[in-house]
Amino acid sequence: MTPELGQFWVYLEQDPLAWLLITLLVYVLSCWLHERAGRNALLNPVGLSVCQLVLVLQVTGVGYAHYFAGAQFIHVLLGPAVVCLALPIWQNRRSIRRSLPALIPALLAGSLASVLSALGLAWLFGLNKTVLLTLVPKSVTAPVAMGIAQDIGGVPELAAVLCVVTGIFGAIIALPLLRRMGIADLRAQGLAMGVTAHGIGTAAAFQANTVVGVYSSIGMALNAVLTAVLAGTLLVIWL
Repeated sequence: MTPELGQFWVYLEQDPLAWLLITLLVYVLSCWLHERAGRNALLNPVGLSVCQLVLVLQVTGVGYAHYFAGAQFIHVLLGPAVVCLALPIWQNRRSIRRSLPALIPALLAGSLASVLSALGLAWLFGLNKTVLLTLVPKSVTAPVAMGIAQDIGGVPELAAVLCVVTGIFGAIIALPLLRRMGIADLRAQGLAMGVTAHGIGTAAAFQANTVVGVYSSIGMALNAVLTAVLAGTLLVIWL
C-alpha cells in the first residue's frame, strides 16, 4: 500500500459511516457476481458479502464494534423490511386462506423437525447443555433466536451466528434440493424455505418466485412464534 493510500485509509477507517458504504459496495459486488454466474445458488449474495467483509476486517485489523458503529444503520432497517413482507402476504391472502388446511400441519411438522434435529445432533455429538440450548432456535430469524436462547439458558451471540450459517446454507441448497426431490408446488417450496432458512432463505425465495417468497415469509414468521413455544415445552420435558 502506497503512503498516500495508507493515509487515506487511516482517515477512512476513523469514520464509522465509511463501513456503511463499504458494506453496501460489498453487497452490490456480491449481487453482480451472483447475476454473472447465472444466479448460481452457491454464490448467494449474503454469503459472499459475509465472507468478503470478514476478510476486509481481518486484513485491516478493524474490530467488530467499530465496524458495527457504522453498519448498524442497515441493521435498523431489518425491522421495517420484515414488516414490508406483510404487503405480498396480503396480496396473496386468498391463496393463503385456501392453503390453511395443509399449511398448519406442515408448519408444525417443520418446526418440530427443526427443534428435534438440534436436540438430536447435540445428543449424538455429546455437546454440553449450553451449546444444546443455543442450537434449538437455529432456524428462526436472528433477533428471535437470540431472545429464545437467552431465555432458555443458551448463548445469544452464538445463536445469532448459527442462525446466519443456517440461513445461508438453506438459501444455497434448499430450492435445488426440493426440486430434485420432485417437490414442484411453489407453496411447499416457500414454506420449507421460511421454516428452515428464515430471512436469508426468504430473500432467496423472492428472487426465485413471488409465490415462493410469500409462503416463505409466512413460514418464517409463524415458525418464530411456534419455535419459542416448542423449545420451552420440549426442554421442560427432556431436561
